[in-house]
Amino acid sequence: MSSPTIPELLPVTLLTGFLGSGKTTLLNQLIRHLPRTAVVMNEFGDVSLDHDLLEKMEGPMAVLSGGCVCCTVSGSLSPTLKNLYMARERGDIPKFERVVIETTGIADPAPILDTLLNDPWVRARFRMDGVVTTVDAVLGDAQLDSYFEATKQAAVADRIIVTKTDLANPAELATLQSRLSELNPAAEQLTAIKGEMDFSRILDLGLFNARDKTPDVQKWLNEQRYKPVSSTMLGKSTSTDDHHDQRIRSFSVIIDEPIPLAGLVLALEMLVSFRSEHLLRFKAIVNIAGKDRPTVLHGVQHVLYPEAELEKWPTEDHRSRFVFIVRDLEPEFVSRVLSDFAHAASVSATPPIPHSAV
Repeated sequence: MSSPTIPELLPVTLLTGFLGSGKTTLLNQLIRHLPRTAVVMNEFGDVSLDHDLLEKMEGPMAVLSGGCVCCTVSGSLSPTLKNLYMARERGDIPKFERVVIETTGIADPAPILDTLLNDPWVRARFRMDGVVTTVDAVLGDAQLDSYFEATKQAAVADRIIVTKTDLANPAELATLQSRLSELNPAAEQLTAIKGEMDFSRILDLGLFNARDKTPDVQKWLNEQRYKPVSSTMLGKSTSTDDHHDQRIRSFSVIIDEPIPLAGLVLALEMLVSFRSEHLLRFKAIVNIAGKDRPTVLHGVQHVLYPEAELEKWPTEDHRSRFVFIVRDLEPEFVSRVLSDFAHAASVSATPPIPHSAV
């Protein structure tokens, strides 16, 4: 069976992290190691790239050594990405192969992910590859205690880069790494000293591999690292230990039987309409009743990305698998909504899966 045809989309990495956690130091090293990268920076930030990387300025854009491009967000992210892409197509700037968006230290990642997942023009040309979050090895634990922004940045990450490990007390570093594992069990933790690391480890984090365009659901979903909440359509829950950060929970829901599409739509509409601010991130591979191929879903808060139907199941396991990262929301409630609405729905009703809140 042939692999699915995936449009040639430019991968986008969202680089976030709290104030002083080393985002720009990491970024400076990244564009030295990965030429033909476009960097989008928030204009309200107080960060700057190394002067020796700058070759010339073109309005809000800077052409960097090695074929990189840097620009600042002017207004909203959508027009910035559009201007960057059109300049690339016209040949005004080097033909970059990837985009890194660096946020300010107190930024909420959700609105940026919203744009990347929901803007039709943007998602027709770019794909969300992953969220990379830097955490200060020395100050990170205190920042997680004091600032919810720092906690949320770590919670939604696909990769967590612990910086300044050479300056940290080993015992305190171990405590921080354990805490981050509790907060976001699916995110691989890497370390960087003065911005140096293996940058290949933060690429190709999304559903589709950039090299061969085939889906890697197991890596993308990584549900085996989440604590299970239910394993059947009855919504039976298992006990879970309290997380160190009580307001944020990460968990998986596995449903054995195929799910009627109408029931899944109602469940997602319920969660998105009434609990969107609590849904930090969500991914799923779903066995829809009446379909032979799996459906992939993911979203951020009130935005659900348009569903994708894969060519085939990645393994012999055809159960529906959901992973959630939530704030101030009981896992058992989410599990119950999924199971109850799926059971109550009529199999004959087949509305489309919603792409945003009602």
